[in-house]
Amino acid sequence: MNFIKKLFGLNKKEEEEYSGNFIVATLNDKVMPIDRGEIYEDPLDEFLQANGIGEVTGGGTMQLESGELEYCDVEIQLNSDDINENHIKSIIEKLEELGAPKGSKLTIEKTEQKIEFGKKEGLGIYLDGINLSDEVYKNSDSETLAIEIRRLANIKDNVLRYWQGNTETGLYFYGESFEKINESIADFVKTHPECENCRIERVA
Repeated sequence: MNFIKKLFGLNKKEEEEYSGNFIVATLNDKVMPIDRGEIYEDPLDEFLQANGIGEVTGGGTMQLESGELEYCDVEIQLNSDDINENHIKSIIEKLEELGAPKGSKLTIEKTEQKIEFGKKEGLGIYLDGINLSDEVYKNSDSETLAIEIRRLANIKDNVLRYWQGNTETGLYFYGESFEKINESIADFVKTHPECENCRIERVA
């Protein structure tokens, strides 16, 4: 795990001793910490408390040494000392409703059980950051590019997921099908100046 580091305690409560059970939802989503809170933590916490299941006690975002986002997690404290399978099922269903991608997993600390879940598939497009013309970089606008890709792929989620490295910039999109996203943007990618030399990878 030394090739992964955790972003500095964003939205993470101070370490305390708690009673009850903890579970951790590891989400295969390359989402920034603030967006993680808005997309997953806040609505999940509201759901847990409204149903007397528990509460969200923290979260984190993991990244590779390159700085590229790897995944994020949400920590949940359950009210019950027993593991209620119906509660676990409802938490997974809620996270999938909120957009959890394939490759996500839920870890129950008490039993060390890991449950895979997630429905959405993800596509990453990595833009060449060093070999294009100066004119292309001068006029580049990754946010506008991402908006157009979301439009072409009919992706309703308007959160900008990105990473800017030393040699390339990654843009990430999640939808019902990787293949459909890829097919819907194929012609656009072939002709758009910013997409020259880009590579496309499945990220979920």
